Amino acid sequence: MILVAGLGNPGKEYSSSRHNVGFMVVDEIAKRLGISLKKKGFRSLFAEALLEEKKIILLKPQTYMNLSGDAVSDAVEFFKISLKDMIVVHDEIDLPLGTMKIKIGGGSAGHKGIRSIINCLGDSGFVRVRVGVGKPLQKSEIISHVLSGFEKEEKRIMEDMVVRAADAVLEIILRGLESAMNKFNRKDA
Repeated sequence: MILVAGLGNPGKEYSSSRHNVGFMVVDEIAKRLGISLKKKGFRSLFAEALLEEKKIILLKPQTYMNLSGDAVSDAVEFFKISLKDMIVVHDEIDLPLGTMKIKIGGGSAGHKGIRSIINCLGDSGFVRVRVGVGKPLQKSEIISHVLSGFEKEEKRIMEDMVVRAADAVLEIILRGLESAMNKFNRKDA
């Protein structure tokens, strides 16, 4: 069983914000699998699906970003998910808009949703699909930057990136982390 948690903030006002890229990717995966995240539980919206005999749980925490760990840890505990079978998709200001990096483990790099998950699970050994949303010029603008929407010319880039990030998650599930990292962490990918 594999848990794919997309991070974001609940509510219409945040739906198209940079911080909600994780939700967008999980929604793209759900669309491809012909399901929707309508079940409520684990302080989240979630759905279960089968992909080539692999059971997948798609999860969108409804706790707000800073408390993502509460929801993710509830699901991990209920479904008895091992960290090696958990993929977290989130926005990343340290990557340029339209880029992505897959990694396993490490710190939070200041991302409060990732920090919350690490704190709640007591471990950082899970896979992350980090989707670049760009960085503001001033550190004081980070919060407004991640809570803002995409400019007109950025929307197409992000739509393409959401598709690629969904491809990356499915590659991890079907062919393994190494295959996905080789395919999607290349600079020319």
